[in-house]
Amino acid sequence: MEPDVVAAIKSSAENHFSLQAMTNASPEKVPLKVPFIVGVAGGTASGKTEVCNIIMSKFRNQRVVLINQESYYYPLNDEQIGRVQEYNFDHPDAFDMELLLSNLEKLRCGQAVSIANYDLKSHKSIEPARVVQPSDVIILEGILVLHDPRIRNLMNMKIFVDTDSDVRLTKRIQRDTLEWGRSIRSVLDQYDTFVKPCFEEFILPTKKYADIIIPRGAENHVAIDLILQHIRTKLGQHDLCKIYPNVFVINSTFQIRGMHTLIRNAKTAKHDFVFYADRLIRMVVEHGLGHLPFTEKQVITPTGSVYSGVIFCSSLCGVSVIRSGESMENALRACCKGIKIGKILILGEGKSGRQLIYEKLPSDIASRHVLLLDPVLASGNSAVKAISVLLSKGVAESNIIFLNLISAPQGLRVVCEKFPRIKIVTSEIDRSLNKDLSVIPGMGEFGDRYFGTL
Repeated sequence: MEPDVVAAIKSSAENHFSLQAMTNASPEKVPLKVPFIVGVAGGTASGKTEVCNIIMSKFRNQRVVLINQESYYYPLNDEQIGRVQEYNFDHPDAFDMELLLSNLEKLRCGQAVSIANYDLKSHKSIEPARVVQPSDVIILEGILVLHDPRIRNLMNMKIFVDTDSDVRLTKRIQRDTLEWGRSIRSVLDQYDTFVKPCFEEFILPTKKYADIIIPRGAENHVAIDLILQHIRTKLGQHDLCKIYPNVFVINSTFQIRGMHTLIRNAKTAKHDFVFYADRLIRMVVEHGLGHLPFTEKQVITPTGSVYSGVIFCSSLCGVSVIRSGESMENALRACCKGIKIGKILILGEGKSGRQLIYEKLPSDIASRHVLLLDPVLASGNSAVKAISVLLSKGVAESNIIFLNLISAPQGLRVVCEKFPRIKIVTSEIDRSLNKDLSVIPGMGEFGDRYFGTL
């Protein structure tokens, strides 16, 4: 990555769903999907528009809308237009920030809004207004979009396009003289009187709020690729991943969806079920191993070159929840040669709750990272009991990685609320549970189908 790329992607306040709304949502009532809002700020002629156009062009399969802060300029009256050279268009007071805030909040709530078509030549709004529908991604672009904290807090990603002042001035002169027919003298006068002072007082200070700073604007392909990758990741996340940062769903592909289609099909034969379940389990295990701590290590390759790589912690073991969890042991052994695997048997439900029936764990498990294996996370009751057993043996909560193929939202909420420091890795999050606490749509009794005991 280029050294001048400041790519500190922070844990932005995403505000996608209220936990209460998610908890109370019925299977039939899907919670509102709130758009991913990207704010793009920077000085005038810094290249903000070019950056926004690149982002929009890469998300053709998503509903993406661009909103320019310029649309929220207050229209000038005849007296102001007569002295337009004295009007400061770079000051926060030139914008109707209350209207911008209102429109963003409506879009987040799934409501369409009308946005004025502001003409930069006449300095008035032109009818008809532009109707903007709720979208997957909303890009808000303007010199002061990061200035108002209320608007800033609605953003999921904040970008500042940082271009050299001489470059910005040159581009502004070219734009204003060629497109708007202004004289170079008038452009320079406005720059010295309003543009430069407002940049230093109001715009540049908002750089500190940016998650990503892009030097050189649209020419900086490394930074833009980073932005695109981050947005794609967020769009692909299940909504619960936005609430619980310790929940990880492996990236869905048509291959993964195809394997899920086969193992979820009630008519799939046992040998096919086992074959494709094993493939999915292996992928989940591999993904889970990627969350282990590591240290850097350099090795010499057969060509005599130095390769800078990593080595993972060696203090690792697996624990399978009998009996469906035992189906995941082979994949773990294939990935981790000679790994120790313990077992836990938990039975019972109802008033007495889940009870520990049997456990056989490595004697030094307290000093290890633990991969807890169970293909299905349903109500979360068995998982809570299993995790509690591990904690009672001295295992640190942050050292537990829970691996499963499918998870129900209810189970994820139960486990994450009780154990916020463990990591959960799954291949898909299903819709809900039925009255019998079975995952819907689910894949049936996994252990019976895998071991052929139907």
